Amino acid sequence: MATTSTDTTVSPKKSKLGLILVVLAVLAVLGGGAAAYYYLMPNQHHTEVVVATAEAPIFIALEPFTVNLQSEDHDRYLHIGITLKLADILSQEQTTVYLPEARSRILLLLSNRKAETLITADEKIQLAAEIRTVLNKPLSTTKPSQRITDVLFTTFVVQ
Repeated sequence: MATTSTDTTVSPKKSKLGLILVVLAVLAVLGGGAAAYYYLMPNQHHTEVVVATAEAPIFIALEPFTVNLQSEDHDRYLHIGITLKLADILSQEQTTVYLPEARSRILLLLSNRKAETLITADEKIQLAAEIRTVLNKPLSTTKPSQRITDVLFTTFVVQ
């Protein structure tokens, strides 16, 4: 009797190659599906991040003031350096154009002070607030009021 045997085993090289191709096909399908989900879904996954950049502050340094103060016993004076912090470029331009009027307003305000009212830090803070209030009033009847956000003292000598 003759026996015939048929070898039904597949060679190992063909088995590994087929398995690798199947795995690669599955990965490609999954990757394509993930990409489609990411790009086709509403903006819940790929929102733009907007970073707010702070604008540089705008300062105008005024020439120092020397003002006679009101005093009953002897001459007193104030030597003061002031820098204005402005909210926007329009306020900067307007304040620069009308700088003589702004300086005049400050001089009138300072010359009505007594030396005794400029000693403590709270009194200096109050003076800065008064200067800011006076300068935030319109410098021209045809222009809007400028927006001065802070008054900074760079020199402050009472003698």
